[in-house]
Amino acid sequence: MGRAAVAAIVSLWIVPVSILVNSIVQEPYMDEIFHIPQAQQYCRGNFRSWDPMITTPPGLYFLSLVHASIFYPVSFLVGQKSSFPEVCTTVILRSTNCVLAVLCSLLFYEIFAMWRPAIDDRKATLYSVILALYPLQWFFTFLYYTDVASVAAVLGMYLASLKKNYCLSALVGAFAVIMRQTNIIWVLFVACTGVLDIIFTPQRDKANVNYIDAPLAKESQETSSYYASSASNLRKRIVTKAADDVEHSVPGAILATTEMQ
Repeated sequence: MGRAAVAAIVSLWIVPVSILVNSIVQEPYMDEIFHIPQAQQYCRGNFRSWDPMITTPPGLYFLSLVHASIFYPVSFLVGQKSSFPEVCTTVILRSTNCVLAVLCSLLFYEIFAMWRPAIDDRKATLYSVILALYPLQWFFTFLYYTDVASVAAVLGMYLASLKKNYCLSALVGAFAVIMRQTNIIWVLFVACTGVLDIIFTPQRDKANVNYIDAPLAKESQETSSYYASSASNLRKRIVTKAADDVEHSVPGAILATTEMQ
């Protein structure tokens, strides 16, 4: 159980379902009629082109450029595609979210792993797989929408904040806003949790130190009291023994004196 298990389990349904969706829905579906042509414009290098019907920033399209660039050398070598814009097909663009869905499941796992030992590896794996099946997340995994990429960016921002890497969290948060402008709410949320963590962490650490030191101090005090009591009892026994010796020695001395007389 662990990261590899989460990635493998999630991939087991993403790959076949993605193939099924692309075989049935071969043309852009719903809002894909706006997103896919816009991404293809970016693949052609036409970054000044913009569809006014699109209400989200272009973060997903930049991710798609990186994603498509991975497939381009392979498709060029096998002779299927002769130019980069030809690689940006509906299937390739949709597969961007498939990869991001696996990434989301891994981010879920990493976040749950931060809660050890309350959540062990088995539970973290199970919870991550269940969240990957969340209906809204699952549905948009197989289409070219901004939802999955947006969730991945927000999760990455939150995970970096939990690990106290606030600079990385801020950078990922900025990218999350470029992905979807409404993510500014999540950026503020993570920023507030980071501020609270910075403020209260020293107090928690001090409380933990006091909690750990208190039993040690008590044990040390009890040990000191024990040794003090033992020393006092030893002194009492020595004094008592000395007194007894004196009591026994005095009659003997008197008797010896009498006999001499």
